[in-house]
Amino acid sequence: MTPLRGREPRGRSLSGDDTRRTFSSAALSAGGPTAPTWWGAAWVEAMEDAALDRARLERGRSYAGSGRVASITVTPGRVTAYVQGGRPRPYRTELRLRTLGDGEWDVLLDAAAARPEHIAALLDKEVPHTLASAAELLPGPGDLVPDCSCPDDGMPCKHAAALCYRTAALLDEDPFVLFLLRGRGERQVLAALAHRNADRVAGERPTGGAPGATPSVAARDALHSGDRPPLPPPLPAPSRPGRPPAYPHASGAPDPLSLDLLAGEAAARAHALLTTGRDPVAGLTTWQDAVRLAAAHPGAGLAASTRALYRDLAAATGRAPVELARAVAAWRQGGPAALRVLEEPWDPPAGPFDRARPALTAAGLPPFRPWRNHLTSPALQLRLGQDGLWYGYESETGREDWWPRGTPEEDPVAALRGAARPADSLPRRG
Repeated sequence: MTPLRGREPRGRSLSGDDTRRTFSSAALSAGGPTAPTWWGAAWVEAMEDAALDRARLERGRSYAGSGRVASITVTPGRVTAYVQGGRPRPYRTELRLRTLGDGEWDVLLDAAAARPEHIAALLDKEVPHTLASAAELLPGPGDLVPDCSCPDDGMPCKHAAALCYRTAALLDEDPFVLFLLRGRGERQVLAALAHRNADRVAGERPTGGAPGATPSVAARDALHSGDRPPLPPPLPAPSRPGRPPAYPHASGAPDPLSLDLLAGEAAARAHALLTTGRDPVAGLTTWQDAVRLAAAHPGAGLAASTRALYRDLAAATGRAPVELARAVAAWRQGGPAALRVLEEPWDPPAGPFDRARPALTAAGLPPFRPWRNHLTSPALQLRLGQDGLWYGYESETGREDWWPRGTPEEDPVAALRGAARPADSLPRRG
C-alpha cells in the first residue's frame, strides 16, 4: 500500500510540532486578499456574512493587500498576527474557531478514508465538497470570533478583517491549515487516514480462495459458432451501493455536491433494483422526489451548500425554498404519509375527533378548535392522517405558520409531547 505523503508544508516550527505553524510576512506578501478556492471563499464568506459594517471589511481588504499583516501563527482553534494600523505600534489580532470533538473527527476521517479519491484530493491540497459537508470543517456565519487590541469594537474591526483575508490565502495554498484550526495537525490527520485506509483494504481483501477464481467463459468459446458453453452464474449482489467518483469544481460546470448527490441516489436505486427487484422511488412525483432528496441531505438548510441545494430543487419544482423546507420537515417527520398530511386537508369521520378532544382537555392542554382534519390551539396543532396517526405541528402564538414537529402517534397527547417546546424557543420562520 502506498504511504500517505503530501509535500512538506511550509510554516512548520523548527521543533517539528505541526500543531503550531508560523507563516512569515515575506511568504505572505506574494498573494492578494482574494481567495480563489471554494473553501477559501467559504472562509471569507463566514466572516462577511456576520459582519456589521461593510466599510470595515473594505478597509480590512485594503490592509490585507498592502502588506500590513505580519507573520501569522496558526494553532488549534486560533490564528494570530500583528496588524499595522494607523498608529506606530501594531495591534495584536486573532480569530478564534471552535475545534472539533473526537466524535466529529471520527466522522470526518471515516468519510475521507472511505473514498480513495478524497485522500488523493487532500494530498493534492484540494478539499472535496462532499468531505467538507461530512462534518463542520468550514466555519459558518458567526463561527469566527475576532479579537483585537485596537480600540475599535467593530465586529470585526478592520485589523481582524485583514487577518481573515490573509488567512484565506493560506487556506487556498494549504487546506491542512483549516484542519489545524479545527484541532489536528497535518501529520496526525494523515496518520489517522493511513490507519483507516489500511483497515479498509484489509477488510476488502478476500480471506480464501485462489486469485482470479471468478467464474468466467473464455472469449474463444463465447464467440465459437458452434455450441457455446453455458454462462457462468451471476455474481452475488454487493452488500451496499457503490460510491460515485469525486467531481471537481470547475467554472461553468454543474455543482459537484449536486452531482455527487444525484450519483449516490442513482447507485442506491440501482442496488435496490438489483437486490429486491423494486425501485424504491418509482411511485414518487417530481415534487415528492425533490423533497426526499433534500431531506436526505445532512444539515438544516443553514450551510451554504445546503442552501444552494434547497434553492435549486425549489426552482426546479416551481416552489419557494421555504415551501421546500417545510415539506422536508414533514418528510423527516413521517415520509410520504406526513407530506400528504401537510399538503392535503381531508374530512375524517367524527370518531377520532370525539375521542381526541376530551383526552387533550384531560391532559391540561388549552382548547383546540376543529377544522377538517386539524385541531388547532394558539401555538400547537394536531393533524389526523389518513393512516390513523396524529401529526404534531407548532407555530408562534398568533401566527398561522405551522411547521411539522415530533413523530406521528396513535395517541394525540403523545404526538403533541413530541412537538411542544417552550414558547421562547419556537422557531421564527420568514
